[in-house]
Amino acid sequence: MVGRIAWAHRTLARARGGRGLPWQLRALPVCASTERELDQWLRQVPPLAGSLPPGAALPAAESSPGPHLRQPRAVLARRQRFGHGQQGRVWVSPPGGVWLSAALPWPEDPEGAASPALAVAVALAAELVALGVPIGLKWPNDLMLLTPAGPRKLAGLLPGLRLRGGKVRWARIGIGLNGCNPVPAGAAALLGFPRARAGRGDLLAARVLLALDRAMELASRPEAVRSAAQGLLLPLGPLELEGELWRPLGLAADGGLRLLNAAGRLRILRRF
Repeated sequence: MVGRIAWAHRTLARARGGRGLPWQLRALPVCASTERELDQWLRQVPPLAGSLPPGAALPAAESSPGPHLRQPRAVLARRQRFGHGQQGRVWVSPPGGVWLSAALPWPEDPEGAASPALAVAVALAAELVALGVPIGLKWPNDLMLLTPAGPRKLAGLLPGLRLRGGKVRWARIGIGLNGCNPVPAGAAALLGFPRARAGRGDLLAARVLLALDRAMELASRPEAVRSAAQGLLLPLGPLELEGELWRPLGLAADGGLRLLNAAGRLRILRRF
């Protein structure tokens, strides 16, 4: 599975005139959660876990000293038994979709970096739109298939940053993308889009990796990312928070939602 995904990733990248980033990949037929598997993997790398035995050499992929991730890595599973999304909500993860958790090199200064959630949403949406799939962004972290009956959830993102001393060590992203798998009511899959379904599921996973390549390229361009994400954002009505109504104004650079109340006060909502 890893070999096929890596080959498809390189082949697609070369077809676009690039090489693709050198990913470290692990693929499992089934796991409880790719998030847990990635956590365990990162803890096995001493520089990332925060310690290095005396006299020990850094792994080749982490050859630069320091606790910052130097090479992207991802865990994929054909099926997750306990996949979850925002606020611990269950994400149904049967065979046929892409269930992935990744750690990405990211700019060290969090103030000058793009939001991982927005960068990945923009890049993955572009990858899907290129396959003829109409996509919108439901704040904060859902990619929605635009259908005549209304938007339906196609993919969910679980983003984060790992910090030490105020500096970013790496970005984290969990992705659940429905492919040809059965989905619950209100969700959507790619079954009606032949170009997106073409080839094995490994090809769809490779396209997700290409989207993550692009997200890493966009990481140092927060305003470009915010603007692109704003163009994908689905309309939101007034929100009631703490007994007050707030009108959404658009996205902040960190992925938060800018709000305005009747008194003219501004605030940024970072999650519901």
